[in-house]
Amino acid sequence: MVKLVFALRRLPHLSREEFQRYWREVHAPLVRKHAETLGIRRYVQTHTLETPLNQATAASRSAPEEYDGVAELWWDSLESYAQSASSTEGRQAAIELLEDERRFIDHARSPLWLNEENPVVS
Repeated sequence: MVKLVFALRRLPHLSREEFQRYWREVHAPLVRKHAETLGIRRYVQTHTLETPLNQATAASRSAPEEYDGVAELWWDSLESYAQSASSTEGRQAAIELLEDERRFIDHARSPLWLNEENPVVS
């Protein structure tokens, strides 16, 4: 399997709470609706916690600004990922998801990349 990782930062006018609520309650059902059409095998949202432990951990490593969350999406293969938006239905689903993302994600500050997991501890 291959995984798309999307490290998300919210649009400036949204609080983290607003961002995470929209992501969980509006965007997640939209992904679920289109998962079969796009060949998505798994979708996980990881929401950043508001805790002083984040600042302490980041400071101990001189880390950059934290993300508001991380989205992970799995496909069977690079080929299935490449094919995900090749049909008319797939293209329409991808467009609908992108249009929705623009309502809450700061794309210019939110990197995404394809990768393959290499478990070390399971």
